[in-house]
Amino acid sequence: MMTDLTTVEEFFAPPARIDARISPDGMTVAYLAPWRDRLNVFVRGLHNSSGEWPDADAADDPEARRVTSDDRRSIDTFFWTRDSRYLLYLQDADGDENHHLMRVDPARPDEPAVDLTPLPGVRVVGTQFCPDRPASAFVQLNARRPDLIDLHEVDLHTGRSIPVAESDGDAIGWLRTPTGRVLQLGTTENGTHLLSEQTDGAPRTISRSCGLDHPFGLVPCVPTPDGAGLWIGSPRGSDRTRLVRLDLDTGEQTGVDSHPVFDLDTPRPEADPRFPPSLIVHPATGELLGARYLGERQVIHALDAHFAAVLPRLTELSDGDLAHVSCDDEAQRWVVDFTHDRDHRATWFYDNTTGAARRLFRPHPHLDPARLAPVTPVTVRSRDGLDLPCHLTLPVGTEPRNLPTVVLLHGGPWYRDTWGYDPEVQLLADRGYAVLQVNFRGSTGYGKAFTQAAMGEFAGRMHDDVIDAVDWAIAQGHTDRDRVAIYGSSYGGYAALVGAAFTPDRFAAAISYTGMSDLTDLTRSVVPVARKAVYNSYGRYIGDPDDPAQEADMLARSPISRVDDITAPVLLIHGANDVRVHRSNADRIAAALRARDAEVEYLLNDREGHWFVNPDSNIELYRTLERFLARHLGGYLPNDD
Repeated sequence: MMTDLTTVEEFFAPPARIDARISPDGMTVAYLAPWRDRLNVFVRGLHNSSGEWPDADAADDPEARRVTSDDRRSIDTFFWTRDSRYLLYLQDADGDENHHLMRVDPARPDEPAVDLTPLPGVRVVGTQFCPDRPASAFVQLNARRPDLIDLHEVDLHTGRSIPVAESDGDAIGWLRTPTGRVLQLGTTENGTHLLSEQTDGAPRTISRSCGLDHPFGLVPCVPTPDGAGLWIGSPRGSDRTRLVRLDLDTGEQTGVDSHPVFDLDTPRPEADPRFPPSLIVHPATGELLGARYLGERQVIHALDAHFAAVLPRLTELSDGDLAHVSCDDEAQRWVVDFTHDRDHRATWFYDNTTGAARRLFRPHPHLDPARLAPVTPVTVRSRDGLDLPCHLTLPVGTEPRNLPTVVLLHGGPWYRDTWGYDPEVQLLADRGYAVLQVNFRGSTGYGKAFTQAAMGEFAGRMHDDVIDAVDWAIAQGHTDRDRVAIYGSSYGGYAALVGAAFTPDRFAAAISYTGMSDLTDLTRSVVPVARKAVYNSYGRYIGDPDDPAQEADMLARSPISRVDDITAPVLLIHGANDVRVHRSNADRIAAALRARDAEVEYLLNDREGHWFVNPDSNIELYRTLERFLARHLGGYLPNDD
């Protein structure tokens, strides 16, 4: 035990302020801050009565007004309406992912939020604003049938909802152009993506795209301001994803921008609102301002003359990578935050008319970046010759030799770890562990061949990549081979169970956080609204459980089939309301291990889903995790533990 450790509460208590967004009129900033231990939306004028923003690290802001009052579940996604009149946010119930679109009026902060999609069991899967309909939001939701996504126009003032287009059974999404054209994004039985236009007559097919090239559809997919095209990411004819314009009349693709080495940073950002989108777009005109590419660090290409002048002024505010960007309708006042390995999303204001800049806040002002651990990108060569991008974090103030090590694996697997701040990583390093993050084959952002190399390789070469990275860390002298734990969430939780069941001699402990233990159960239990959308991911990479041969192979790759081989202590963490990986995946592993008196600990949270959102849930989770690792790897604990 040690005294000079940062507590779990300091890492995982709600941030003082985070996610600032400037209003389109440039007068107000909205952000998330805690109220009753839940993140809610607050607003304040851009300046106070003295013309300044309050002290960046002050605990309280007397001029801020809270406009939401959710004391059950933290809010994590909100946005301004185009006229700056309302703030909208998404909220589900205890992690069930049936998000509703909620409206609040900053001018009337005491009025309760209005549910714009007040239908039980219905899920909002997308929201779009169009400049020709400023008083509306175009919302994709499954109100008519659980498996069908339709497009509705919702009046932001009255809440009235009008159907715009109904799915024919193939739709996985909708778009409306600034000129009123309605586009359906669909998938055929063999996984081909269809883009079609809804007309008064039969739908008109615009283009077909290979499902293997686009496992999650056309991402990003942003209408051009003239309504005649879409900006999309495309790897057609290349291993790398580049930015193209897809013509809505001809279906032709024309190159817009690319990077000689890196992919357009997609689909990771579109899959998680914590990350900024691939494309930076003018909030009022819809013009394309910039595109993001990501290697070891981010590269932004400015695609607009005005933004090309603003971008250097923004990037000089921090030595991190520019992350979320918002600006007023004139693109003169900017509120931005930054990705950094030791400073979590510091937020700045920049006024392009005067050149004035000011740091607005740090989400965690009590954390000293100098005490946190640097995250170092490294490359490991796999046994069959692939370069595996990895990240190594070593404890501060400790000789980096023969350390207890946590292999931390990302979810998806169609996702990627990047250089940046991660409270899990920093907690583990603070406790004396080396942390090794592995972008195994199947990770996105390193070319489509790297992603497609994972097809049929669950518990196969994907796991070999993890073992190869561990062997590299041992060979470098950083890792004690007898004190290695494997840990991850979602797919990473599955990978942790694979490590424990398939290579039991390699890991001293395993932690599965909402991980799947049965691949057939995973694919059979996909919620109706998402079944069409996962054909090119689950279907192509994992298999079809309705085919007996594939079902047998999927079971052979499932930890539940080899649970008797698990010898290391196991910690299972799951949200009872998880709709992506049903809790039975953890229940069955726990029961099987307990039946033979194997060491297993099971933390089940009744008020969470696939990811724990509420601060108290995360504090309980990570206090459990740090104690489990200390027992089995010998890391540090605070004195009060």
